[in-house]
Amino acid sequence: MVPLIADGLFDLLMLKMTNIYTNKKQTKIECKGPRFELGDFCIKLGTVNMTQNFKGVLVEVEYRPCVVPGNCFELIREFVQGFLGPTVSTQVPQYLQNHMNDISQPMDTIHQYLDHFGQYRKSTGVEVVSAGSSKSIASVTVSPTTTIAEIKQQLHSLKKAPYAQRQCLRLEPKGKALSDSETVKSLQLKYGSKLYFKDLGPQIGWKTVFLAEYAGPLFVYLWVYQRPWIFYGDVPDAKIDSVVHWAAACWSLHYAKRLLETLFVHRFSHATMPLRNLFKNCSYYWLFTMYVAYHVNHPLYTPPSSARFVIGAAMFFLCELGNLSIHLALRNLRPPGTTIRRIPVATGNPFTLLFNFVSCPNYTYEVGSWIGFTIMTQCLPAGLFMLAGAYQMAVWALGKHKLYKKEFSDYPKSRKAIFPFVL
Repeated sequence: MVPLIADGLFDLLMLKMTNIYTNKKQTKIECKGPRFELGDFCIKLGTVNMTQNFKGVLVEVEYRPCVVPGNCFELIREFVQGFLGPTVSTQVPQYLQNHMNDISQPMDTIHQYLDHFGQYRKSTGVEVVSAGSSKSIASVTVSPTTTIAEIKQQLHSLKKAPYAQRQCLRLEPKGKALSDSETVKSLQLKYGSKLYFKDLGPQIGWKTVFLAEYAGPLFVYLWVYQRPWIFYGDVPDAKIDSVVHWAAACWSLHYAKRLLETLFVHRFSHATMPLRNLFKNCSYYWLFTMYVAYHVNHPLYTPPSSARFVIGAAMFFLCELGNLSIHLALRNLRPPGTTIRRIPVATGNPFTLLFNFVSCPNYTYEVGSWIGFTIMTQCLPAGLFMLAGAYQMAVWALGKHKLYKKEFSDYPKSRKAIFPFVL
């Protein structure tokens, strides 16, 4: 310790030291409110304010005939539940747990208030504003462990925003959407921090969209296959080649597999997507299906050679099996009911060895299936469908590949996104 001797100019000395010295600011917190009496009960309602900012409401209930908490706690809890409902905790307050059989003193009440004040001091006031206009929407009270999902629920309960799945919260007006699992502490939010809100519009479940977009191709293709006269008129002498039947079987197998995977395999990281995606996705799948089915089932359709058919069919079935294997491996990476992400790796299934080369082998196998279908049918529309799908899946794969590398520092550097050694 260094002794300091100063005269009346001490204040000036401290002013010179402002770069290394600041006054400790005491945060004032107070609880004020009315007092009510109901029979033997005394109820005090207090609004808690910290430096003129509202933090919450405290309710103090006293049962005057009893001075030992353990003898009347259940009665008080039942009384409070009568007007606050099931939100009242059934747990004994932490301070009282060691004083249930002691005679209650005013100091015990003070300690309970101090416990609550301590919790309020740790809490943070976060302002939610519109991402478009920066207009204030609401101020929410949170703690370091509060998640984005809980903030969304608060906004909805305050009737300041629609249901949680429709909300998007960001740190910047045009920044990245925050994950529901992120916390106030992990985002380093402080008192007065802002979150930017955007309404995502009407939402629909991922599973619902998948079922609709996959059921359509199954129905449309078989409809054209079984009733060719709808498109081509009556062609009584038309000979139907076996390739046409195999094509219908392969197409049906693919989309039946997708429907079953949607119901029993896939675990979605997001519960919903914008409603407009339903119409966009269904239009893509359903119209392309009709385009392909029209040509493959046409009376003038020319089948490929036997060798080409066998090669294409073998490629199709192998890639379908590989695609299923990857989906099962990805399912096992994510525990039920969570959004946990892990680095996907090869398992004992040889089809999963493709994980050693690409980040999204499910897309690789998907493209391979449609290449095989195109070869076995010798159909140009099928090839166009394959190219359109390959382009879109390449875009998705590049995005996921980038996210993997950003999220995991030890992510394998030799992996490509979708096509081994190429892309």
